[in-house]
Amino acid sequence: MADQAIQTQQIQVSSGGLEIAAYLAQPSAAGTFPGVVVLQEIFGINSHIRDVTERIAKQGYVAIAPALYQRQVPGFETGYQPEDIQVGREYKDKTKASELLGDIQAAINYLKNLPNVAGDRIGCIGFCFGGHVAYLAATLPDIKATASFYGAGIATMTPGGGLATVSRTGEIQGSLYAFFGDQDASIPPEQVQKIEAALKLHQIPHQVFRYPEAEHGFFCDQRASYNSDAAQDAWQKVLRLFETTLTAG
Repeated sequence: MADQAIQTQQIQVSSGGLEIAAYLAQPSAAGTFPGVVVLQEIFGINSHIRDVTERIAKQGYVAIAPALYQRQVPGFETGYQPEDIQVGREYKDKTKASELLGDIQAAINYLKNLPNVAGDRIGCIGFCFGGHVAYLAATLPDIKATASFYGAGIATMTPGGGLATVSRTGEIQGSLYAFFGDQDASIPPEQVQKIEAALKLHQIPHQVFRYPEAEHGFFCDQRASYNSDAAQDAWQKVLRLFETTLTAG
């Protein structure tokens, strides 16, 4: 399918009295489209996340990337140098699951209020920190499909403290695809196995994809760990997930 023409803009969504910055990309053509929430890495709404948001819009979705660090550092975005990783992790450690979910719900509500969005067909996708947050977001009733990329800590912790995010697997109401690199030093194989076991236990429609040669961040073409074969394969699987759950029928 040829990419659709799109339009993009910086917007704000209201979340509990706080204005959350967000990047919105949508098809230029008239019509009604499913919505997708794009969840950032620890590096903010940077050029990579904007690019992913635009790629999703070109496939016929209204995509929104809310700034998950709005409470910690408004307007934050950075690259992929070692010092960027350190700063990004510091802000990540100050986030809380309840606030993240509230901000994501605010982004969903924004989408549902747009005249060109089918409010009953909302999905999400996240990478790195956002891959973990996407697993959390999958527990929101509006989310029908989730693509979680190399979300570290799902099996061991949750933002802000408390039981590990994997303990909430039973709350997931849609389908979930999870993507991991076997060479990812931050996500040992036993953690992936624990996540997959929880998805099976709670009978969540899911698939877990493991790429033997891929490292953490393999989807991002701005990172040294980029793996084009794994990234292209995963992208096709994401498009298939969204097609079957958000556009079918």
